[in-house]
Amino acid sequence: MENSKRNKLERYKPRPKWVRYFLGYLTLFLGTLLFKIKIRGCENIPKKGPFIVSANHFNRLDPALLVYALRRPINFLMASDQTVESYLMWAPWLYGFIPTNRTRLAPSTIKQAVKVLKKQEILGIFPEGVSTEKVLRPAKNGVVYLSTVTKAPILPVSIIGLDNMLSKWRRGVRPTVTVCIGKPFGPYTLPKDRKQKETALREIGVEVMCRIAALMPEKFHGAFSGHPKIRDYRSENRLRIASS
Repeated sequence: MENSKRNKLERYKPRPKWVRYFLGYLTLFLGTLLFKIKIRGCENIPKKGPFIVSANHFNRLDPALLVYALRRPINFLMASDQTVESYLMWAPWLYGFIPTNRTRLAPSTIKQAVKVLKKQEILGIFPEGVSTEKVLRPAKNGVVYLSTVTKAPILPVSIIGLDNMLSKWRRGVRPTVTVCIGKPFGPYTLPKDRKQKETALREIGVEVMCRIAALMPEKFHGAFSGHPKIRDYRSENRLRIASS
């Protein structure tokens, strides 16, 4: 059963742009109904594409919060080698995504990502991979590589406040969710030497995660707690960071 679900995910693709536009309005309605959403740093969103939005991934609803915050259709990369709960399968089917195998990044994934950005659209990447923890983890090399080959700037975003949302809903309380949007940065160029390329991928991955960390309280920094770059990036963004 799990293998059949994964094979199905491999066949998905982003829905037409007009469909994602319509679903964006639905997301605005449901987001306002179910949450108290605070968005900071809207002025940092590029006026037009192409660009890559890169965010932390603590919850299955993170993609919907990105659509809510940016108010534009996003072409998400999603791990196709993961298991998605049956009651959540409707979401990736409805909005669509670019399938990404984390163990072997397929040429078709790269081609689709490049095609999206050539059309001046937005690519959505969760560099950590699937949502399994509540603190930051190192970035996967595959998605960092995509951000370099497409030569598009990266827009860092943090999303916090979705934890314990079910218990709050049961009490009739709308959870407060904060989305912080940092200044765009990049793009980067990878060296041709294989060893140097691997080193560069790791370094860019650290920068991406540190820029996301700079947009959230320290208790969420996880693998990047105490990293000296976070303070620099926080000063650069000049955003008020939520305390929880």
